[in-house]
Amino acid sequence: MQAIILAAGLAKRLRPLTDVTPKCLLEVGGKNLLHRTMDNVIANGITDFIFVTGYKENMIKNYLNENFANVNIKFISNHDFANNNNSYSLWMTKDLVQGDIILLDSDILFDKGIIKELLNAPHENCLAVNFETELDEEQIKVVLDEKKKILEISKVTDLKKSAGESIGIERFSYDFMQELYKVLDRKIIKENIVNEFYEASFEEVIWQENERNSIYAIDVSHYKCMEIDTVEDYERAKNMQI
Repeated sequence: MQAIILAAGLAKRLRPLTDVTPKCLLEVGGKNLLHRTMDNVIANGITDFIFVTGYKENMIKNYLNENFANVNIKFISNHDFANNNNSYSLWMTKDLVQGDIILLDSDILFDKGIIKELLNAPHENCLAVNFETELDEEQIKVVLDEKKKILEISKVTDLKKSAGESIGIERFSYDFMQELYKVLDRKIIKENIVNEFYEASFEEVIWQENERNSIYAIDVSHYKCMEIDTVEDYERAKNMQI
């Protein structure tokens, strides 16, 4: 099992906090987000990491090399981070994935139990969903069938149909990733669609109607978790006890 962590973005909405430091190195409760993420993943037995970095990437690389020298970390540099999105960063990992993966963005404050829930789930392709949060236009939302299989996942999903928020932590099989990379290859190489959220490509894979490519929602509503996108989010995160 490998963990893919995407940490390339500019985090414009967190300025001026991110003028001098990447978002994942912002401290919450005396420990930065990156350190918390690494601790949570390692606590679940995963020690093989793929990092995609971009904005102020040397600060991230130096921090990891100094604090997590005992785990295997491969770095990929997204040099055009200002002009692309996380689908592009994920696409860049395709030659390094060797098996099943956990996928995370680097701006999530979360309880380590969420990863355990995904690893113990009966589905090889699943993602963490908060069913109790109040939904709005900014969140990545999911529409589910009666078995909690994902039918839609995006920001623009109808609020009335949406069951909950995808918090940005996923578990995928190697086979699913190969199908996902085919979609990303077409979009990025042939169609030059580089500034897109990766959930749009998740949808293309699940709409192939191959049950092996289905993604299921795992309820993590009982765990504390939040994505930090704005200064207001950061202020709220500092009051969250995790």
